[in-house]
Amino acid sequence: MRVAFVAMETVHLRDTEGNRRLDRLAHQLAGAGHDVTVFCSRWWESDGDVFEPEDVTYHALADEPATASFCVRLPYELARLKPDVIHATSAPSSVVLFARFGGTLARAPLLVEWFGDNEPLHSRTSDLAVRAPAEIVTPSEMVRTSARERGATENGTTVIPESIDMDLVREADPAEKVDVAFAHSLDDSANLESLFLGLAELREKDWSATIIGDGPNRADYERQASDLRIDDRVEFVGACDRERRVEIYKGAHVFVQTAYREFFASELLWALACGCVGIVEYQARSSAHELIEQRERSFRVTSTQQMAEAIVEAGEFERLTVDDTLAPYDHDSVRAEYEGCYQDLVGEFGLIG
Repeated sequence: MRVAFVAMETVHLRDTEGNRRLDRLAHQLAGAGHDVTVFCSRWWESDGDVFEPEDVTYHALADEPATASFCVRLPYELARLKPDVIHATSAPSSVVLFARFGGTLARAPLLVEWFGDNEPLHSRTSDLAVRAPAEIVTPSEMVRTSARERGATENGTTVIPESIDMDLVREADPAEKVDVAFAHSLDDSANLESLFLGLAELREKDWSATIIGDGPNRADYERQASDLRIDDRVEFVGACDRERRVEIYKGAHVFVQTAYREFFASELLWALACGCVGIVEYQARSSAHELIEQRERSFRVTSTQQMAEAIVEAGEFERLTVDDTLAPYDHDSVRAEYEGCYQDLVGEFGLIG
C-alpha cells in the first residue's frame, strides 16, 4: 500500500509524543513492505527536496514550517504521488483542509492523527478541518472525547493505542528488585509528590522506590523526598533509555502513575507488560485509568491514604516479569490496526467514488 503522511513539523523539528508516534508508525509500515512518503518541512542539511535515509521517503514542501507555502504545494504533490491513503497530523488546520483537497485530486481517503498534544486552536478553519477527514484516530478514549467535543463524530473517530515491543519485554533481564517504580518527565505535570506522600505514610514499613525521569523539577522532588525523610529509600536514576527502563520495570513489583496529563500512559503500559501491579491516581486530564479498568492486578486511587493502602495491598500479588495479556499492544499488532483502518477507508472511498 502507498501511504502519504502529512506532517509540516516532524519529530525532527518538534519532539512531541504525537510526532514520535507518527514517525514510529511510518518506519514500521515501511519495514512491513509499504511504500511510505512523508510530506514535511525540511529538517535535513543535504540539498534536494527529497531525502531517503532509510525505507521512508521524506519530501520537503517548505524549507521551514511555513503554513502558506506548505499548503500551496501539498495538493499537487499528493495528486502526483497518487497514494492509497493519506495520514495527516491534526494541526495546522489549514494543512488538514489542503490535505483533504489533495486527497480529492488523488482519489485517496484522508485519516487524521489527533494525539492530543497538538490540537488546533478554535477557529472557523479548525471547525471545518475536524470534519474534513474520513477518519480521526486518537490514542485513548479521553482524547477521542476531546475530538468529539470539537466537532468530530462518533462514527468518524476510532481509538488506536500506543504500542510496545513485547520481544524486548520478554528478553530483557530484570534489574535489582525494588518495590515501587515511577517514570515521567520531572516537570509540573509529574505530580510526584502524591507518590511521596503515600510512601511517607509507610515509613514504618520496609520498601524501596526507583524514580525514572529528569526535568526542571528534579531538584525540588529530591528536596521533597529529603523533607519527608524518605530519601534514603528513594533512588533517582535519571531519564534512562528504553532497555534500562524495561529492566527496572521487570525488577519492580508496583508501578505508580500520578501525572496530571497523559494523552496515553505509555510508561504505565510498558510497566504492566513487565509484570508490575499498576496503581493509578485518577486525574481528569489523564487517560491512565483506561489501561487498568479491566485488570485485576491494579488499583485506582484518589487520595494519599488510598495510595498507601494500595501499595501495601499490591504485596498480595505475586511478582511477575512478563504479562502476556498485554501482547495486543505489541508494535506489530497495533500497526495491523492501522493497516486495517487504511483498508476499510480505501474500500469505503472506492464505493463512494
